[in-house]
Amino acid sequence: MRRVVSALFVALGLLPLLLFPESAPARPPRPSGCPADMVRVKEFCIDRFETSLVDQRSGEALSPYYPPDPRLVESVYQAWSLERQGVGDETAREMPLPELPLIQRTRRDYAPMAVSRAAATPQGYLSHPLARRACERAGKRLCSESEWVTACRGEANRKFPYGDHFEAGRCNVYRHVHPAMALHGGSSYGHRDPRLNLVVERAEGPLLRPTGATASCVSRWGDDGVYDMVGNIDEWVDEEVFVGGFYARSTREGCESKVSAHAAAYYDYSTGTRCCRLPSR
Repeated sequence: MRRVVSALFVALGLLPLLLFPESAPARPPRPSGCPADMVRVKEFCIDRFETSLVDQRSGEALSPYYPPDPRLVESVYQAWSLERQGVGDETAREMPLPELPLIQRTRRDYAPMAVSRAAATPQGYLSHPLARRACERAGKRLCSESEWVTACRGEANRKFPYGDHFEAGRCNVYRHVHPAMALHGGSSYGHRDPRLNLVVERAEGPLLRPTGATASCVSRWGDDGVYDMVGNIDEWVDEEVFVGGFYARSTREGCESKVSAHAAAYYDYSTGTRCCRLPSR
């Protein structure tokens, strides 16, 4: 396994610049009634990028590698400080947990708010209620499943952001390495381990990519586009299902990929979101 995958802890903010220097080129949005971080899709606005989180009051970034809830983050951190020492090979056991930002180590009153920005690490470990509240604090809401699928299919109304047929590598999905297999020796265990989204495949780079890094996976709307709607990370929608598939999900369903087997309280490393809202008049 060591010959295939190396698990690396990389400082936040540096990975996109080092590995994807030309990804997600900035383009001014069309006048649309939508905020600058969103794309106009027919009668609604949708986040251009998958959600990352900041504290609503201070604007400080929250860790994308832990559930953004004080009780949950404490439980996860304490559990995996111990459990990581008993699973996987020696290299995996030596991999440290990602550091928590000061605000999450010292305060219990932070208020996670969704932001949509390029070259950020998408937030995993979101339950449906956490995703909904994060969007609401941003003055937005969870997308309906219908809105999400419409946005994913683009103006050309295709099954994938890039076309009608699956093409390996066009979106960050159906990767052949599972992070739990790399760290734990089995894909069905320990899906709340904070280190999972830090696993790097030697041949193809990080399993979870920064927002907008996969330039071939854009759902086009006029001269604008929505990034990473297939793959990278699963996204909760209002109907309490998550859609799109994440990087290691073995799916070729594209915009039609959906998981409905979990309760709203479920979360793991692969569950994130993005937000919608109505345009301003």
